[in-house]
Amino acid sequence: MQDTSQICVVGLAVMGQNLALNIARNGFPVTVWNRTEDLLESTLARCEDGYRMFGAKTPAEACASLVRPRKLLLLIKAGEPVDVTIAQFLPHLQPGDMIIDAGNSHPDDTDRRSRDLGERGFRFVGMGVSGGEEGALNGPSMMPGGDQSAYDELAPILTRIAAKVDDGPCVTHVGKGAAGHFVKMVHNGIEYGDMQLIAECFDLMHSVLGMDHAQMAATFAEWNEGFLESFLVEITARILREQDPETGQPMVDVILDKAGQKGTGKWTSEIALRYGVPVPTMQAAVEARYLSAMKAQRVHASQHLTGPAARGPVEVGLLDALRDALYCSKICSYAQGLDLIATANADKEWGVDLGEVARIWKGGCIIRARFLERIQAAYRAAGVLPNLLLDPTLGGFLQQHQAAWRRIVALAAERGVPALAMGASLSYFDSYRRASLPQNLTQAQRDLFGAHTFERTDRPAGEWFHHEWQ
Repeated sequence: MQDTSQICVVGLAVMGQNLALNIARNGFPVTVWNRTEDLLESTLARCEDGYRMFGAKTPAEACASLVRPRKLLLLIKAGEPVDVTIAQFLPHLQPGDMIIDAGNSHPDDTDRRSRDLGERGFRFVGMGVSGGEEGALNGPSMMPGGDQSAYDELAPILTRIAAKVDDGPCVTHVGKGAAGHFVKMVHNGIEYGDMQLIAECFDLMHSVLGMDHAQMAATFAEWNEGFLESFLVEITARILREQDPETGQPMVDVILDKAGQKGTGKWTSEIALRYGVPVPTMQAAVEARYLSAMKAQRVHASQHLTGPAARGPVEVGLLDALRDALYCSKICSYAQGLDLIATANADKEWGVDLGEVARIWKGGCIIRARFLERIQAAYRAAGVLPNLLLDPTLGGFLQQHQAAWRRIVALAAERGVPALAMGASLSYFDSYRRASLPQNLTQAQRDLFGAHTFERTDRPAGEWFHHEWQ
């Protein structure tokens, strides 16, 4: 088979296999390759009548099957495996060919690969893909960044296989360089925050309000009919209805409370620190997973450390307050993530359009939600929006419902139920909305013990002073 396939999918685990089938279903001849033949064979076995899919046994055979310029779509585990795979294929490629890394690679690695491959005449695209197994097969959200000409040539395929919303396919050229993988990394950081906020609501419903699983499932399903409509709220209701076939118990109750992570949430926190952008909701979500992993220590500590009784009398309207607190916290989480993208974009000059980012997140991806339409509208209306909290609609919701938000965070503290992400969101809002913070004392301390100097409130900004402390 020579020069007939439009693209080669390299790496046929869950995401790669389903993306390859999605491409073939949409009428594009596709070559598939995997370092082990079992996944290659299982992919080919899933082909339906009319699919034009070729299984290559070697990198050389895969590259020979492609029309020029060749397109390699890598679905490989992040890190060294990506470099190893690229090295296997490079001898069989020519300048002008393109390599698309569609895994969750670190943006720094994407910058390096883009630079190194560009110097050798190849075009490199770092593309975030969200939607999980189902999205990859039926329509994901895709965030490609890098060479514009490469995207233009990829667009006929990507726009066909992407999820569709009312204003187009959920894919766009995010920006130059590592913009695509950076945006996907932040997407995952927001996802961490969303999941933790929902988990805290689940804990409060169960531990404080005494709701059973059927009641909680019904509540999340109801919330999903309103302004909280989202994929994560939808699947929460589904999860809470599920029963374990072995024990008959609620499925969620037989799952050990240790949450894993693949690293993108931690990367978001680390890069936020690099840029000096506060992302406390996402940071809290990462820390909550670390705390969950300390299962043995927590079991031991539970036998020695006590707190207040979680269950007790509750006031009327608490469930509505919890709903509003979740939305308020969610707004703050997205505000933090979009602020981080904006800051990196200003530094790297990628050309990211935050309104377009919100648009392509509306379908296919894990954080798809109704209120992304409001975020999209906010950036389009404002042009430049310093922070999402300053949007009159979203910021207005926080203003209007902050009493409910505070009520829930206070209740969690009173009943000894951890609310790391919700509390972090509220503190972020309170810090951002205040003209004065207590860090004047912090700066005074720094000047006293280290002569770090300070600016004065009664002098122009940028003038620095030192006080001889007694």
